[in-house]
Amino acid sequence: MANEFKQLVAALNIYPLSADILHKITLFLNLQTDELLSSCVFQSLESLLTLEQWAWQLFSQDSHQWINDHSYQELFYALASFNKKLIFNNDDIDIETKASLLFSVTVDQIDNIFTHIDRSIDDNDPFINIMNHWFINHSYFLFDKMDYNTLPIIDHIGQCIVHKYVMNKQYKSYLTQLRQPHLTQSLFTFKMLFYIETCSFYSYTYLISRVQKFPYTADEMMDYLAEDYLEIIHIHRYSVASWNKELIVCIGHLIGFIAGCCWWDGQTRTHMKKLFPTEQITCDHVLDLIGIINHKPFYKETKPARSNEETILIHSSLMLLSGIVQTQNISWLFRSNTTVRDTIIYLAENALNDEICSSGYAILGETLTDDQLKYLKIADNFCNYCFDLLEENWNCSWKKCKKIPIQYVLRGMSKKNIISKFHTLENLNK
Repeated sequence: MANEFKQLVAALNIYPLSADILHKITLFLNLQTDELLSSCVFQSLESLLTLEQWAWQLFSQDSHQWINDHSYQELFYALASFNKKLIFNNDDIDIETKASLLFSVTVDQIDNIFTHIDRSIDDNDPFINIMNHWFINHSYFLFDKMDYNTLPIIDHIGQCIVHKYVMNKQYKSYLTQLRQPHLTQSLFTFKMLFYIETCSFYSYTYLISRVQKFPYTADEMMDYLAEDYLEIIHIHRYSVASWNKELIVCIGHLIGFIAGCCWWDGQTRTHMKKLFPTEQITCDHVLDLIGIINHKPFYKETKPARSNEETILIHSSLMLLSGIVQTQNISWLFRSNTTVRDTIIYLAENALNDEICSSGYAILGETLTDDQLKYLKIADNFCNYCFDLLEENWNCSWKKCKKIPIQYVLRGMSKKNIISKFHTLENLNK
């Protein structure tokens, strides 16, 4: 199959390009399951790189006549799906190989792509939808590989997105529209999703992985986003049962973007006061977030990896709640409100996703009393989980541990009197 795929990719440079070639390449990509992916990459790396470069070259051309050809669309959606599998493959595909495939694009090509998006007068231009998939995959990669700082093209894309599309009148216009209680399906065009989903997601992951290069400060981002954000969450919290998929996407990435601003450089600082100037606003927002993540149908959709809308929504909400309990003196709300407490306990104990578990554990360890922790079923799981987390990250303790700074997990551990386990681990390593 590798030899056949090599011949198919080589035929992409033959004009005119036949639909049969495109169909066969699409079929090859769709056949690559999670189990087959590693061997496919090792055997066909050069051909895959050629295919990725060919795609970027086509995207960057002035003419996009191919966009209405079903064979081209099928191929690009198959390649986007293949790339997403590549990102979350935890076998033996190294990070440099993944990055070389995902970011096989030049600065000029990126600039041409953004120019085409800017000039498009069709809000449902299928080209914009294809590019949504590509840049969202970049965002997944940056979040999953937070310490990857090698390729300059990542910074170029991030700077362009923040300057051109986030700090932009159109972005603010979409936020204003999202503040309306009754949203029509027609609002969620490909262009709207490019701004609110794709650009928010890339900006968030660019921020948390490269905060020193982010072109604005935490205070500036809070001034820009806070009012719209709080109103959007408050209005739609009560209609969560009727949210469509697009609204789940938008809300999840807006919460994530705000959470990233709150955890600026791995710390929660005074800029949180811009988002929560009073205790009442803080409490109201905690209840809004709990009202959203307490929606049980979301639980069925969560994944072990942070790879879909519902998982992003729940994890981002818990990240923000964790930031709140570190900076706002409202632990009493988490102790006294049974819905708040029980929702977080359930997610920490039952979620398949480690990042959701670690965020939930951090919140519980920070807010609940010793007696409350002691009598919960979750207590033993908490001990074991934190110990495993430390063991896993012992040789790279400088990293952001499960996207929660390690000191907050340790503070929760101290409440459960499991520091002795930590010392045991320390002695073993000596």
